[in-house]
Amino acid sequence: MFHNAKTLLTFKIILLLIAFFAFYTKDAFAERMAVTDSIANIRSGPGTKNSIIWKVEKNHPLEIIEKKGSWYHFRDFENDKGWIHKSLIGKIKTVITKKEKCNIRTGPGTRYEIILNVEKGIPFKVLKRQEEWIKIRHADGDQGWIHNSLVW
Repeated sequence: MFHNAKTLLTFKIILLLIAFFAFYTKDAFAERMAVTDSIANIRSGPGTKNSIIWKVEKNHPLEIIEKKGSWYHFRDFENDKGWIHKSLIGKIKTVITKKEKCNIRTGPGTRYEIILNVEKGIPFKVLKRQEEWIKIRHADGDQGWIHNSLVW
């Protein structure tokens, strides 16, 4: 069937490419962005004529799954989906709390004092990472350290 090694190699490369595109959807290549305005409207579809389904605050992280003109379709940390205008988001490193009670500490470790307790769904800008700990700052200025397991 294959007359030489070059033909066999070409065939293998083609098979690998077919397998790659068959198993990886566009969601596998989703881009991570975050809200840059103090409050942003999330809409049911791409355009201001679509209803506002909820609002999010600054630094709320989003995983972009589709772009349609100036509108981005996204999924968030709870796998909820919506549409947001591209002028309201940017490429900034952020996280959002995914547990009901999260301790924010003065330093990167459990031996440091707890300075703040936050609930699920609070977004923060990432300032620094140190092993499993992240130094974060809220839009209101509060900052501290949180364990990586508590955020998305």
